[in-house]
Amino acid sequence: MTALTDLVRPDRYPRTSRYDPSWLLGLDMGPNPLWLLEDLARNLELRPGMRVLDLGSGKGATSVFLAREYGVRVVAADWWIAAEEAASVFAEAGVGDRVEAVRAEAHALPFEEESFDAVVSVDAFEYFGTADGYLPYLARFLRPGGLLGMATPAMRREVRELGAIPPHIKEVVGWEALAWHTAEWWRFQWEITELVTVTSARLQQDAWRDWLLWTLATSEHQPDRRAANQPVIDMLTADGGEYLSFALVTARKNGGTGQNAA
Repeated sequence: MTALTDLVRPDRYPRTSRYDPSWLLGLDMGPNPLWLLEDLARNLELRPGMRVLDLGSGKGATSVFLAREYGVRVVAADWWIAAEEAASVFAEAGVGDRVEAVRAEAHALPFEEESFDAVVSVDAFEYFGTADGYLPYLARFLRPGGLLGMATPAMRREVRELGAIPPHIKEVVGWEALAWHTAEWWRFQWEITELVTVTSARLQQDAWRDWLLWTLATSEHQPDRRAANQPVIDMLTADGGEYLSFALVTARKNGGTGQNAA
């Protein structure tokens, strides 16, 4: 099997396997976003008609998936990708009537308070969500009982506990690894606010292996990326799952039943 066909895994990710891997790789901004989202959504009660904020939506693959697979209405917010670029992806995917593209910075969201039934963030929260005050800020945009779910690069042990970033990780990502926390760190960080009740906090099964498969497929599909991808491949191979993973965390905002659907 080639690296590209390795991205079709109906046993683990039946929904994602219906999507063309070449299409998904063409929207690459991070490892296996639909695998992460499909896994994360198993702990979220997404229902048709919900208004969902896809925070850090990148080029739009996760927003397309949310609209198609769960029948929700999506606001796709990203700072790095122009709204016009994302909107063209949604139109071509046939979900332009259900997904709105917005260019927004995560600390200055241009939305009304309590205007979303759910907030989902895939492979982006590490860039803006680790500060002690961020969850209280973000929770303002959720209705009482609203859902929050995020997938983010993780460590199996805290860097503080280790005393240093492991060399094979530091060489590739440097200080950014300080934002890669354990699932239990995230559980505490969210629950201590008393604004949400964490419903799940876990590591993705074989996350490092999925990450490696994605990076190999990207190198095969986009040969000009091979040189840039090689350090990541080397990092993941050296790690072998000892430290690196992805954390999948879900919660419900306190103060409601969560049965709203606008």
